[in-house]
Amino acid sequence: MKLAIVRQKYTPFGGAERFVERALSALADKGLDVTIVTRQWKGDRQDRRKLRLCNPFYLGRLWRDAGFSREVQKIVAEGEFDLVQSHERIPGCHIYRAGDGVHATWLELRAKTQSALAAFFTRWHPWHRYVLRAEERMFRDPALKAVICNSRMVKDDIVRRFGVAEDKLHVIHNGVDLEYFHPGLRDQHRQVVREQLGIPQEAPMVLFVGSGFERKGVFPLLKAVAGLPGVHLVVVGKDRKLPAAQELSRQLGIAERTHFLGAQQDVRPYYGAADVFALPTLYDPFPNAVLEALACGLPVLTSPTSGAAELINAECGLVVNALSVTEQCSGLAFLLTGVERGYAMRAARDVAKTCASLDMTVCLIKLYQDLRGEA
Repeated sequence: MKLAIVRQKYTPFGGAERFVERALSALADKGLDVTIVTRQWKGDRQDRRKLRLCNPFYLGRLWRDAGFSREVQKIVAEGEFDLVQSHERIPGCHIYRAGDGVHATWLELRAKTQSALAAFFTRWHPWHRYVLRAEERMFRDPALKAVICNSRMVKDDIVRRFGVAEDKLHVIHNGVDLEYFHPGLRDQHRQVVREQLGIPQEAPMVLFVGSGFERKGVFPLLKAVAGLPGVHLVVVGKDRKLPAAQELSRQLGIAERTHFLGAQQDVRPYYGAADVFALPTLYDPFPNAVLEALACGLPVLTSPTSGAAELINAECGLVVNALSVTEQCSGLAFLLTGVERGYAMRAARDVAKTCASLDMTVCLIKLYQDLRGEA
């Protein structure tokens, strides 16, 4: 079977790209001929990996995205591939992986944090209008055979908004490498990382991992930590609003116990050093970072507009309002002091085991085989 996977731009820190990376080797081992269709790929080149570069010249984000979409649609029309799976909103592809969720829903949730005027201009921005139209056309295109939803939250949203038949919607959670992310990282890294960051060994440490500080809740999280004396917050992720986050930490008087580390190629040492993982995201279809934290045995605080919330139970974490500083503060306090560590670690690890990389790959292979049989 010849399979094309479409992703505009690869970065080693992106959740969608990590999904592709985890799946590619296993898919190739099963005899699939996989080609990556992309504008720019920064990952490690493996001998058996095939790349197809489609990089239209740049005249702004809208022009770039529309040009890439046209090039991919030409590839689909040529019929070289048995299946084309897109991680972008491109009409005409056979499979769409809804890793970015539903753009219309994101705009609605984002508007809750904006002024009426800012929300109006966001909604009517040409690029957002393009994405909304592309999303609508893609979900209604007769060529679409299947949608991979990385959470039930996303599946239900697609049914509600676009009326896609449920037999086309397949919930396949992201997979996590349970050997790469594990509770033993605590013994390996806790002391060293804390010494490097100047965090006392006995001090409670909350970890945030993610890029997109506004969407993923860094600013309310900073305010919540400000209400927890002695608690340190470590923020791993790259974002253009980093200066604003740093300034807020100074205004809140927590600059000395807030550590902004930027993007990190290997986040495992920080999972090992932390006591709690927090991602109070305004909207996230299914954050890999939550799954990685659970695999490392960390209790998790997240929000109901995170697809990973469907994994969280009272034994391994809490689900709180993404915009409520009070709920986040009390939730973190409980997870840091009111939970027996060994019990929470086992419970978190057990949840992560339900999303092993092998399970994800098996589900993908079955989906591809079923679709090829239909063709």
